[in-house]
Amino acid sequence: MTRPDGTPLRVLVVDDDPDLAEVLSGALRYEGWRVRSAGDGAAALAEARELMPDAVVLDVMLPDTDGFAVLRSLHTVKPDVCVLFLTARDAVEDRIAGITAGGDDYVTKPFSLEEVVARVRGLLRRAGMARQQEEGPRLTVGDLVMDEEAREVTRAGDLIELSPTEFELLRFLMRNPRRVLSKAQILDRVWSYDFGGRAHVVELYISYLRKKVDAGREPMIHTVRGAGYVLKPVSP
Repeated sequence: MTRPDGTPLRVLVVDDDPDLAEVLSGALRYEGWRVRSAGDGAAALAEARELMPDAVVLDVMLPDTDGFAVLRSLHTVKPDVCVLFLTARDAVEDRIAGITAGGDDYVTKPFSLEEVVARVRGLLRRAGMARQQEEGPRLTVGDLVMDEEAREVTRAGDLIELSPTEFELLRFLMRNPRRVLSKAQILDRVWSYDFGGRAHVVELYISYLRKKVDAGREPMIHTVRGAGYVLKPVSP
């Protein structure tokens, strides 16, 4: 995988454990990516300003701040950066906090290097930052239009701003209009792995999409109780 212009993907690893940061960086460099590391929030922001990373592997617990605060600052440097949180805490509330703060995914320590690399690869692919074959340039469902190459979405001509994960979730719905998609199917397709049965992640992102796609308009995204979700064009 490379950037669309053929240059190596850029990844920043942020962890206060230098041994772990070194091991993670080595695994990511093995993918052919350009990797830098930082041990605290201040160093992470300095590295981010110079590297302009496509993805950040970010520990939640840092010596000078927490990963959520770092993420907010990172978004001012590079709004479209993908973020994979590393957390030693397994509470659902912590995971939701990370996603709500703008993180795209998380892994819980201890983890395998293969898992981290796979998650980062999936985030970059979903965000369109890696060179790949697209299935089609444009999707249309009713007055909802998605330009996959430009990564733009409009409804009735109005531009809708989406995060990388929201974009991929909507793309999956638009490729299957009028078809009820289960939470398990959505997790498998959008997150590319089993989220441990934690369907709240799907519910959270569906709620985000509704606020953007259906706000002030006749709803297109519908819940089928006990079955999943379906995208339906609005009847004229």
